[in-house]
Amino acid sequence: MNERFFSLPLEKQQAIINAGYRVFSQNSYKNSPMSEIAEAAGISKSLLFHYFRNKKELYLFLWDKCAETTIEFLTRYGCYDQGELFESMERGMRAKMEIIRLYPDMGNFTIRAFYEKDLEISAAVQESYHRYFNLKADKTRLNFDPKQFVPGLDIPMMYREMYWASEGYLWEMVQRGDVDMDQMEQDFTKLIEFWKSIYLRKEENPEIGQEEEMRSVRSEKEKLSDPGK
Repeated sequence: MNERFFSLPLEKQQAIINAGYRVFSQNSYKNSPMSEIAEAAGISKSLLFHYFRNKKELYLFLWDKCAETTIEFLTRYGCYDQGELFESMERGMRAKMEIIRLYPDMGNFTIRAFYEKDLEISAAVQESYHRYFNLKADKTRLNFDPKQFVPGLDIPMMYREMYWASEGYLWEMVQRGDVDMDQMEQDFTKLIEFWKSIYLRKEENPEIGQEEEMRSVRSEKEKLSDPGK
C-alpha cells in the first residue's frame, strides 16, 4: 500500500474505507469492482490504484482494519479486563455498536469476508483472524473465575458450544443475504440471557434465583389451597 494514503485527511481516509466496506459487503470479492469503490469514495479509479496497488491489497487492508478497530474498541470498553464472562460479552456488544456508528458497513463486510470462498484471499483472511483474535481470546479466558459457573460445568465445552451457535447464526445470516445488525444485536442479547440462565451459578444470576423462589412460593400456595395435593 502506498503510504500516501495515510497522508490524506482522516475524513478522506474514512470515505475510502467506508466505500470499500460498502461495496465488498454487498458483493463477493470477485464481483466487487474497484471502479465502483472509487465512485462511492468520490475519487477516480486511477487515484484509488495509486493508494492501493490492487483489489487484494485493498481488501486485506480493510480486513486488518476491522481486526485492529475491533480490538481497540473492545480494549477501550474493558472487555479483556472482566472476570465475568457475560459482562465481557455484553460490553463487547456495546463496543461493536459504537464501531458500526463509525463504519456502518464494517459488520457486514466482516461476516462476508470470514466466509469468502475466493482462494486468492480466503487463506489470508483466516490466517489474520487466528493471529488477531485467538491469542486475545485465550488471554481473556484466563481472567474468568470458574466459580461463577454451575458446579461441574465443562467450561471448554461451554466455550465451544457458544462459538458453534454464534458461527451457525452468522452463517445463516450470510446465506440469506440479509445481515441486519439491529436484529443481530437483539438475537445475541437473547442468546446471552439464555446462556446465563443455564451456565451461571444461582448466586451469580440473582434473577434466576428470584424466579425459582417465586415458583416455589406459588407451589406452596397451591398445596395449601388444595389439601389433596
